[in-house]
Amino acid sequence: MFELLKKYKIKGTFNFSASEELQNKCNAPADKNGVYMVYKGTKEPKNLLYIGSSGQRSKDGTIKTRQSGLGGMKDRIVNGYHPKFGKVKRKYAWPEQMRIENIAFIEVHWWVTWDYKNKDFPMDVEGLLREEYLSEYVRLPEWHK
Repeated sequence: MFELLKKYKIKGTFNFSASEELQNKCNAPADKNGVYMVYKGTKEPKNLLYIGSSGQRSKDGTIKTRQSGLGGMKDRIVNGYHPKFGKVKRKYAWPEQMRIENIAFIEVHWWVTWDYKNKDFPMDVEGLLREEYLSEYVRLPEWHK
């Protein structure tokens, strides 16, 4: 599953528990864009909670990177709002939801989809990943609205 992610060479992962600071644990780049997936515990498709992306298409067809806060994908993961949990930044929403659901830790995987080699808009890749998950499980991951 998610074979299309194999072509992206700039990637990473980190674990996060509700008692930690998301900003300190997140190792996603502050100057790059891509997609990320959040798993409950270890990385298995059945444990996938959320698929997200960072980086928008500008009117002129280039990519727009977040400049506020921490910047880039890191800022999107840490300070972005999670629609299902209201207008609350992920650094607050994720730990609270983990406590509610009694989740010991989440594992976040990220891939840079726009770099020197690849020019794939993150929102497009996110859409493909969602479609693949939806066709396999006939629903979106739990933390999607």
